[in-house]
Amino acid sequence: MLKTCANGHTFQKSSDCPVCPVCDSINNPKEGVFASIGAPARRALMAQGIYGIRDLTKWSKKELLKLHGVGPNAANKIEKIVAAAGHKLRSE
Repeated sequence: MLKTCANGHTFQKSSDCPVCPVCDSINNPKEGVFASIGAPARRALMAQGIYGIRDLTKWSKKELLKLHGVGPNAANKIEKIVAAAGHKLRSE
């Protein structure tokens, strides 16, 4: 399916994912909270309005795993990132 993002980039997507790969490559962090998380998981978090540690603490690991793009590896990394910052994910 051919899509066009708000910035005018045209791209092909076979899923419902609205993220533009061109914009995403521009926003690919080299450091910070999401630097060690893969792009699919990062896009899934951002689509839910999750941009930092405080946002992550409102979610349980089980809820994160339900997001398309967040698998067990990403969920474990997220849990470690939150713990390293002195916080924890919401209890289930």
